[in-house]
Amino acid sequence: MEFAKMSGIEKAAILLLCLGEDTTAEVFKELSDFEVRMVSRSMAQFDHVPADVAKAALDQYRKTQEEYAGIFVDGGEFMKNAISSSGDPERVQSLLDEVVSGSESRPLETISMMDPRTIAGLLQNEHPQTIALILCTQKSDHTGKVLPFFQEELKADVIHRVAKIDKVSPEVLRQIETALQKEIGGIISKEQQQVGGVDKVVDILTRMEQGVDQTLLNYIEEADPELAEEIRKKMFTFEDLVGVDDRGMQQILREVDNQTMTTALKTASETVQDKIFSNISQRAREIIKEDLEALGPMRLSDVEAAQQSIVQIALRLEQEDKIVIPGRGADEVFV
Repeated sequence: MEFAKMSGIEKAAILLLCLGEDTTAEVFKELSDFEVRMVSRSMAQFDHVPADVAKAALDQYRKTQEEYAGIFVDGGEFMKNAISSSGDPERVQSLLDEVVSGSESRPLETISMMDPRTIAGLLQNEHPQTIALILCTQKSDHTGKVLPFFQEELKADVIHRVAKIDKVSPEVLRQIETALQKEIGGIISKEQQQVGGVDKVVDILTRMEQGVDQTLLNYIEEADPELAEEIRKKMFTFEDLVGVDDRGMQQILREVDNQTMTTALKTASETVQDKIFSNISQRAREIIKEDLEALGPMRLSDVEAAQQSIVQIALRLEQEDKIVIPGRGADEVFV
């Protein structure tokens, strides 16, 4: 158990466990239900706090006290009260509307900054439709990190529901916000928001570990074969480049520089490497192979980014009708 590697919620839980029940009860009075629920769930995970961890928690608390000494206020509430006391009711309302609308945070901002495991623990007992609504407002890579912490059946149910979501009314989003004690950021908009759908699911699945996407698709297919087929048609990964004909591959490669290609090939299968090498000049092939051999350890995220950039080139060329990607637009017949 290493204190430095714990999340903020876990550190808070450790500190309160050290401070005792009476102090914790007083702290909980100042927190929202949402915050109490998160900290309480984290506290329940511990049955013993090692001495070094307890000392680290208390030391950080004292250090934080020194760094943030001063007056803490609810700026939003202070602002509203000050404006409300400033005179004419119509002017007050106009100012409040303008200031509040200009200070709204991004959708579910707090969720977007939380640890994936913590999010899963927070949401796992919610209705799958609520989970889907919350997760489909998040960035796909963040959602892809949360889903693995759910059980298989719930995971499949949620991703199915995400695919079915199109637009969500402000009232539904307000209800979700209220249920989470308004601690996940403002999600109210004057217009309906595009939050889910098949494209969202495709983006999520392509960012998950290899093999997980097919498992989820199999679950979806049992409940909704047509939806599963629609998702499959839209899914396209770096490994799928092997299905592009040589002419199309050459057109893609003309837009890719050697450095990006070398990075992308770092984790590519031999089949993909052979496909690419067979469609470039011998000189370019020799340079890339030499660079690959000399390439040291790299962050997986950098490799995936390079691969995704090439995939995006392929998708753009397909949209421009310059290449054909097999398996997409299966209803089309070419002669």
